[in-house]
Amino acid sequence: MTPPTPSAAAPLEATDESIDKSPSPSTPKGNESRSPGRLAWTRFKRDRTGVISAYIVIFFFVIALGAPLIAKLYGKDPYTTYASQRPELLNAFAYPAGPNGGISSEFWFGIEPQLGRDVFTFLLYAIRTSLGIAFAATLLTVVLGVVIGITAGYLGGKTDYLVGRIIDILLSFPSTLFFIAFMPVVYGLFVAPDENIPTSLRAAGLIIVLSAFGWASIARLLRGQVLGLREREFVEAAKVTGASPRRIVFKELLPNLWTPIIIQSTLMLPAFVTAEAGLAFLGVGMIDPTPDWGVMIQRGAQFYTEDLTFMLFPGLSMVIFVLAFNLLGDSVRDALDPKSKR
Repeated sequence: MTPPTPSAAAPLEATDESIDKSPSPSTPKGNESRSPGRLAWTRFKRDRTGVISAYIVIFFFVIALGAPLIAKLYGKDPYTTYASQRPELLNAFAYPAGPNGGISSEFWFGIEPQLGRDVFTFLLYAIRTSLGIAFAATLLTVVLGVVIGITAGYLGGKTDYLVGRIIDILLSFPSTLFFIAFMPVVYGLFVAPDENIPTSLRAAGLIIVLSAFGWASIARLLRGQVLGLREREFVEAAKVTGASPRRIVFKELLPNLWTPIIIQSTLMLPAFVTAEAGLAFLGVGMIDPTPDWGVMIQRGAQFYTEDLTFMLFPGLSMVIFVLAFNLLGDSVRDALDPKSKR
């Protein structure tokens, strides 16, 4: 009796099994590794300038958030006039008696001329104030720009025409002059002319004015993007299926607008930092004794011929932050949109 021959199906089953065990190129892991976000993150990590700039920006924000804790560990505050308690800290001309603006192991960045405040803690809180106002203004500006820009582009017609003319008018304003002109108006709405303006009102007024004149640029950009997207096939398909305008905006349009929104935000924040400091320098923003980058530079400009260090630290720190954030914005733009790289 002959032994049974192996069936022809056995090799086929083994072949099928080996095929099933082979890795598929369409696995979820493969799709995840090829997602636009992951690709953008990979491109960003390869940009050494962008990575270094990101670390610098994070460092400044950590300092801003931790300023009270750092000052407590340091043992000083930005408001105490230490020269009034220890007159030997200033010379006969009210300048720091020690070399280099009074820099020592006790006062790391020296002391302020005339008043004798600690420069290090004053700078910590100045960074906190300036970045806080600029970040809040950027956030409010982006929200206004996104809402108005998408609404105008999606609705079109008279709404788009009216919003477009308002944007044209706002963009034609010389912003610095109108900041100077409108700040007293904003303060006058809440405080009588003979009363002192609270610091919180000054900060809120700066955020409102910066946002009121800042949303136009991002709104114009998003309006143009939406005008092109609303004619695309996926939007028309959503309309045919009966999707509501809200669903079309949040599910179809907004996911395709994150790139320009993020890029504009990274370029807007350093512009607001310099604008806020400029208004403080001109005396229509934050004023002394509130710590602020502009306040420190304005005070330092009075003494730079005799004591350069007091103006050096705030000026240098603001230049480093603005430069780092601008470079970070360029790197983020190149990572999200490689075609824009020159």
